[in-house]
Amino acid sequence: MNETFVVEILLVEDNPHDLELTQRALRKANVTNHLQVARDGAEALDFLFCEGAHAERKMENAPKVILLDLKLPKVDGLEVLKRIKGDPRTQMIPVVVLTSSKEQNDVIESYRLGVNSYIVKPVNFESFAAAVQEIGMYWLLLNQPPQLEE
Repeated sequence: MNETFVVEILLVEDNPHDLELTQRALRKANVTNHLQVARDGAEALDFLFCEGAHAERKMENAPKVILLDLKLPKVDGLEVLKRIKGDPRTQMIPVVVLTSSKEQNDVIESYRLGVNSYIVKPVNFESFAAAVQEIGMYWLLLNQPPQLEE
């Protein structure tokens, strides 16, 4: 991977249909130029913690926001969230759960683990595209992340 490539959004999604819809919505919002996709929880953790196929990546090049599905193969989304928020190197990265799960246990556990936002995927593409565009605009342009000292 090119070391100068800065990832602004890490999209963690295993469902090919939802992945395509999310990518289309991000393209529509003009925020796909710095997108990294992980198709399961293990791949997401490897990317974030610079392990495995991403061992050459630098921790300092963290994404500005993570869009995280909960129902993932290998390592589920709640475990990924727990690892992100439990590590001082990644705990400040905003995480938006973007899932089809309306289960209250998932919502409660996500917030308990430190999620920044929990969004249930709309079924209608136009509503979904609008939601993704708003996520991108807010987290990439409006949100002011903390400036961490070296």
